[in-house]
Amino acid sequence: MNAVEIEHVTKTYGPVVAVDDLSLAVPEGSIYGFIGPNGSGKTTTLRMILHIIAQDRGTIRVLGETLHSACTDRIGYVPEERGLYRKMKVREVLEYFGGLKREGSLRKDVDAWLARLDLAEWADKKVEALSKGMSQKVQFIAAVIARPPLLVLDEPFTGLDPVNADVLREAILSLRAEGTTILFSTHDMPVAERMCDTILMIFRGKKVLDGTLAAIQDRYGTDTVRVRTEGGASALEGLRGVDRLTDFGQVQELRLDGTRDAQDLVGEILGRTRVTSFEVMRPSLRDIFLRIAGPAAQEATDA
Repeated sequence: MNAVEIEHVTKTYGPVVAVDDLSLAVPEGSIYGFIGPNGSGKTTTLRMILHIIAQDRGTIRVLGETLHSACTDRIGYVPEERGLYRKMKVREVLEYFGGLKREGSLRKDVDAWLARLDLAEWADKKVEALSKGMSQKVQFIAAVIARPPLLVLDEPFTGLDPVNADVLREAILSLRAEGTTILFSTHDMPVAERMCDTILMIFRGKKVLDGTLAAIQDRYGTDTVRVRTEGGASALEGLRGVDRLTDFGQVQELRLDGTRDAQDLVGEILGRTRVTSFEVMRPSLRDIFLRIAGPAAQEATDA
């Protein structure tokens, strides 16, 4: 069963087509990642799923029902723009938000989540006393405290240090293990690679990728070489058969153009500098993203 189904949905703002004939299906109990450049239609799509804005055409079904306002009571949402009542105490804020969607006492669940995210000692402090990272974790608890079967996360890791990012990641994965479906919008490609069961990319309002990471990478083949050398990027310039050289400092990635074998390439590199590591690999999600939506790709599309 799918938790979310979108069929041929379009949304326009005047002459601008924000989402163009989009169809997708989010399997129940999965983490479904949304990626795409700014202004591509990701947030617009999430807001239509949340019934914040309405589509112009097409159908949206959420948790087995054609989308209507009551559906939102079964959806938790962490927006990119955080919003908490700063003068209220942390526990009060969480009980308030939880009470909007769930009846009965929430004290036990609130205290359990505060302890789980290392916020127990802040339960009776005002929200305005929290750091940015703490506020972000409180916002997350506010979204999940009513135990929604569908959770929508818009850039949930932005601004978090590695320790708090790990705490939040473990919480998200545990919710998925308990059956929660998670829609996850992010600009962090490594996070999407590691966490998402399925990844969808929107570019200029249209779906351009949709599938598992392995299936997406298979479309591009093993055309990428990652190499570490003593000479660095300067020793790799002008290599025949290389379509693109990306310098990450300690390592470099070479995208082959299909005219040359990787083993032949390493022979030429060895003639220039000492090689300490060499790996033929499928392109990363970041590289695929840039192939579709990077400056060179956009120039070609606009031409």
